Amino acid sequence: MPAWTLRADGIQIAVRVTPRGGRDALTAGTDEHFAARLSAPPVDGAANAALVPLVAGHFGVPRRAVTIIAGETARLKRLHVAGDPHTLARIAQALYGDQP
Repeated sequence: MPAWTLRADGIQIAVRVTPRGGRDALTAGTDEHFAARLSAPPVDGAANAALVPLVAGHFGVPRRAVTIIAGETARLKRLHVAGDPHTLARIAQALYGDQP
């Protein structure tokens, strides 16, 4: 599955999270997922709580528009980002350059 998929109400993205990874950053990962480094530890949902605003900031949407839909306790997570799917896809494409 590609790193992002268009949906009627936004896009769905796959993110591989590295908690305690220094400063927070969202970058291109592989063809299958984005890569997120988070300074938060993977304890009591702290990493998930840090991931949502990071993704929201990169895609220019409010935090409430980002939902973790799979992988709540795993490193590989699937998120839904609500908004205009084509605008969000262009932002995702910009993170990857010429990939997907």
